[in-house]
Amino acid sequence: MTLLYFTATGNNLYISKRIGGKLCSIPKMIKSKNYSFSDDKIGLVFPIYTLCVPPIIEDFLKKVKLQSDYIFAVMSYGKVPGGAASHLVDIGNRNGIDFSYINIIKMVDNYLPVYYMEKQIATEPKKHIEENLERIITDINGKKEYIHRDSILSKSITKRLMKATSNRTVGLSKGFFIDDGCNHCGTCVKVCPVDNVSLQGEKPEFKDHCVNCLACTHACPKNVIRLSSEKSKVRFRNQHIEIREIIDANE
Repeated sequence: MTLLYFTATGNNLYISKRIGGKLCSIPKMIKSKNYSFSDDKIGLVFPIYTLCVPPIIEDFLKKVKLQSDYIFAVMSYGKVPGGAASHLVDIGNRNGIDFSYINIIKMVDNYLPVYYMEKQIATEPKKHIEENLERIITDINGKKEYIHRDSILSKSITKRLMKATSNRTVGLSKGFFIDDGCNHCGTCVKVCPVDNVSLQGEKPEFKDHCVNCLACTHACPKNVIRLSSEKSKVRFRNQHIEIREIIDANE
C-alpha cells in the first residue's frame, strides 16, 4: 500500500502512519517530479481547505498517474467538511482517477484566521479521533467501497465558495509579520511545502506562492511568526508527530 500525504501540523501524517504502508509526501513528490505510482492500494491523505480540496492537491491530481485497483482518500477537517468529497470525485473524474473509497475525519483545525487554537485543542477529545480512525482503517484494510455523501446544501456552498474566490492559489503571505525574538533558526523555511519562506536578513521573508497551510507559524519554536488576522497566539502540532517529521515531509 502506498500513502500520498500532505501535512502542515502533523494531523495528516499521523493519519497516514496509522493507516500504514509506504508513506510519500506530496510536496516532496512534486519537487522531485515523481507522478507515477503503482500498488495494490493507493491512498491520498490531506486536509480540507475552505470546504474544498486544496489547490496543491488538485494540481497534483492533474499530473499524477495511479495504477491500482483500489484508490482511496481520507480528508481531515475541523468543523464542517462542506462538499469536499464531491469536489474530489469531480477532480478524479476529470483526471481519470476512479476512487473506490473517500471518507472524512474531524481533527484539530489549524486555520488561525477562523479558529481559536486553544478552543480547538480543548475540544479534541470530543472529536473521537481514534475511534473514527479505527473505523476508517478497518474499511481500507477490507477494501470497502464507500464514497462519503455530501448534502445538496454542502455541495452548493462549496461550489459557491470556489466561484467567489477568483484565485484560490493566492495564500496568506502578505498577512504574516514577525514579532521580536526571531533567532534565525530557519524552521519556517524547512517546514514550508512550497519553498515560500526564505531567510534573507534577520527575519524570514515570504514570497508570493503561499498555500495557506500555516506550517511556518505553527512550527516556529519562538512563536514569533504572527498573522494579522489570527484569532489567538496559541499554536498547534499533532501530539504524536515530532517537528523533525514535518520538516522531513516538506523540506
